[in-house]
Amino acid sequence: MSSSFSNLQLAEPLARAVAEMGYESMTPIQAEAIPVVLTGRDVMGAAQTGTGKTAAFSLPLLQRLLKHENSSTSPARHPVRALVLLPTRELADQVAQQVKMYAKYTKLRSAVVFGGIDMKPQTAELKRGVEVLVATPGRLLDHIEAKNAVLNQVEYVVLDEADRMLDIGFLPDLQRILSFLPKQRTTLLFSATFSPEIKRLANSYLQDPVTVEVARPNETASTVEQHFYSVVDDDKRRALRQIVRAKGISQAFVFVNSKLGCARLARSLERDGLKTTALHGDKSQDERLKALAAFKAGEVDLLVATDVAARGLDIKDVPAVFNFDVPFNAEDYVHRIGRTGRAGASGLAVTFVSGGNDARLVSDIEKLLKRKIEVEPMEFEEDRPRGRINDGRRTWRERGELGDPRDVMDGTPPPPRPRPAARPAPSADPFFDRPYEPPAATSAPAPSKSEPEPVQSRVSANIKTKRKVAALFKSAG
Repeated sequence: MSSSFSNLQLAEPLARAVAEMGYESMTPIQAEAIPVVLTGRDVMGAAQTGTGKTAAFSLPLLQRLLKHENSSTSPARHPVRALVLLPTRELADQVAQQVKMYAKYTKLRSAVVFGGIDMKPQTAELKRGVEVLVATPGRLLDHIEAKNAVLNQVEYVVLDEADRMLDIGFLPDLQRILSFLPKQRTTLLFSATFSPEIKRLANSYLQDPVTVEVARPNETASTVEQHFYSVVDDDKRRALRQIVRAKGISQAFVFVNSKLGCARLARSLERDGLKTTALHGDKSQDERLKALAAFKAGEVDLLVATDVAARGLDIKDVPAVFNFDVPFNAEDYVHRIGRTGRAGASGLAVTFVSGGNDARLVSDIEKLLKRKIEVEPMEFEEDRPRGRINDGRRTWRERGELGDPRDVMDGTPPPPRPRPAARPAPSADPFFDRPYEPPAATSAPAPSKSEPEPVQSRVSANIKTKRKVAALFKSAG
């Protein structure tokens, strides 16, 4: 089987769009799935994330829908004939953009509906008629109940990232949506992993499916270099900055486990001078789309995100992924690091491990990947002397620089410091050279002992003395 798109015998409008997008060779999942879907068979497709599953189902669907294309302006001539369901708004928006690019030279219409934004623009687009509808389950049910979307002519339904939809509780919504579809249809189920729950779902809604599995389940891409570092929580930010600086990383995903931790880390990294944006479930849809657009445009260095960004986001040439927190679910590790090393490119995945709970989560990842993980100690550049000596004066000197002779570096004393020039002696003062001389005697004569000293009155001059009065009576003898 040829792996070239040029030998796939796509219709001319589709072949032209594929050539414009630079597609030449098919990925393994595309080479296996596209011919099967073109025959109209149900498919269960499993492949590593980032291997081109979107093109694997979109191109054959559009090829088979070309028989329905028309230039009529009547909405009745453009019913929904293919339905693509995805777990997150970002994935829905991404797949819808790719479908539009594939169908740009056809008359087929496509639209996307997801929550978090106003329904009115979506309603207006649905009312005009679309052949391919990309949606998240919750918002699609809103449009079905409002009678904006009629699905009785659907010929193809795609469940993309089906395992993620089950993880976040979309099974009841999926069952309701599938109940509105015709029984005779082609159902395609694509997922990065095949769990027992996925197989039960496939047995319920797929008819004699062809299983296309081009990689071992839960296998990570061989082009991604993986490292696990032992780092305490307080040093994780410092470790991230050091690795980004040392390896010259231009852009990276940074995954955390909580929305609050995501927002806090993004603010902290921004204060550290790194251009950062955050992506988590508490942000509005407009904010989430703007964050993704800024990251794709290279306007920010780090995209700090929860697992809302771990599945399926196709951003080319992202060189690294950091697991700031070890994921609670081992399968999410596979999806997180799948954001780098896409389409055969090389990538780096770094995971910070701290505490006993993280050790248990790493053990779960080992069981999933079926290989031993070595947790390396993290060494910080500022903690290594590297030939630098602190001389006790709050200054550092490099190898070969002059320093205090008491310091010893590599067992070799440093060269002696030059002695300062002697200071000139101060000029002599003759006053200080003279011997001690007692003070001269006073010339005033000492008072004679024969002369009585005048008695000073101890009574104040302001006090008048009493007059002496003669005694009238004499005391009896």
